[in-house]
Amino acid sequence: MSTTFRRRVLAGAGALSLALTGGVVGLAGTAQAATKTTAVFVECDAPAPQADGSGNQNFTVTLPDGAKAGDVVPIKIDPGASPLIPAFAVTTVNTTKVALLVNGAPQTVTGAPETVTVTPGVPLDPGPVDGTIKIPDGTEGTTVDVKIDQMVTDANLGGSIFTTVCTPKPRPSATVGSVAVEALPKDPVTTKLTPNSGEAGTAVVATGANFPAGAVTCSALLAGAATGDTGTGTADAAGVATCNITVTKKADAIKIDGATTSKSFVFVEKATGVKNPVDVEVLPGPLALGPKDGQPAVSFGSVTINGKSQSVVGMFNAATVQDFRGGSLGWDVTATRTPFLNATTGHSMAKAQIGIQPSCTVTNPDSPSTCTAGAPGAITDVPMKVASQSAGGDELTGGEFAVGGAGMIQLPPFMFADTYQSVVTFSIA
Repeated sequence: MSTTFRRRVLAGAGALSLALTGGVVGLAGTAQAATKTTAVFVECDAPAPQADGSGNQNFTVTLPDGAKAGDVVPIKIDPGASPLIPAFAVTTVNTTKVALLVNGAPQTVTGAPETVTVTPGVPLDPGPVDGTIKIPDGTEGTTVDVKIDQMVTDANLGGSIFTTVCTPKPRPSATVGSVAVEALPKDPVTTKLTPNSGEAGTAVVATGANFPAGAVTCSALLAGAATGDTGTGTADAAGVATCNITVTKKADAIKIDGATTSKSFVFVEKATGVKNPVDVEVLPGPLALGPKDGQPAVSFGSVTINGKSQSVVGMFNAATVQDFRGGSLGWDVTATRTPFLNATTGHSMAKAQIGIQPSCTVTNPDSPSTCTAGAPGAITDVPMKVASQSAGGDELTGGEFAVGGAGMIQLPPFMFADTYQSVVTFSIA
């Protein structure tokens, strides 16, 4: 099922890169730095009478060897000699912005202003760009790759700004650096009871995960306190624990000792008299994304063409997610979009981009699950994950949620003055 969101924006000048990132977090501890030099074939759009700028440019990128998810880490980007060969002498103050894809999500690093003396016939050689990038959340135990999406240099000549844009071909570049992200430590947990109910004398097998190999013990609990019933077992080399316990007195949970979680146990009291079994069938409900007929259009405002790249911001209306399936399945909400068009005039903005910094909140406090917002990034015709609910394994999942987020539209410096529309479609599976 999918629902469609319509966005309108008046023509204006577009931003050169999208950098929708979370808050800055200090880099925990120290890390060794790793430097990598990568030849990137670029094409540069330079003002006349510059020569055609096409060829390899060596990007030397320095990053920490490792970090934690959510850390903000230093990055140094030395672009090396440019393919551009200037035909005149001039002194300018240059500011270089490097648009990156960090694990696929846009981030931008802006260098300090640099005074540059241009010599005819000598390739331009911009200085290093120092800045920071954020290691995306949810990347624990993976390697985060950094790619170059575009490099923009603003040259200030007596108050007039001349912009040079260099774009990798193909875009983005190959990986120019990477950071190994630490894996989260895995706490021992109790995962399952077999059976999970019974009368006094019931033998139960408790299983668990992430335990050190060797002997384990387990305990029955009532309101968090030990009842005195205990059992023993072992954990194998993979950390899978099995513990056998016999429940002899009232208990409401059983846990493998050392685990951070317990599992519920239903103690059945013996009763005398005539038994009347009562059965009830609970049918699964839908997994739905709404409203079914889509959201009303939201204006991202207007901008006036000024020959420079500009951005406009807005908010995506929150879509409701209802997971009433009554199981342990997860779900993903993804977003795609159509090009920016005016169907009446035939005008389009092929270079315009739209990005989202997703949000996902629980709207029903009784929901057994939480949801996770996706990483900020550009919405294209390829589905982008904006929110998800993890599968629960042996645990119940589901609930009610709101999915939305902040949006940014990046517009090119020149286009027809018109009203344009892109249709952003959110889908759930």
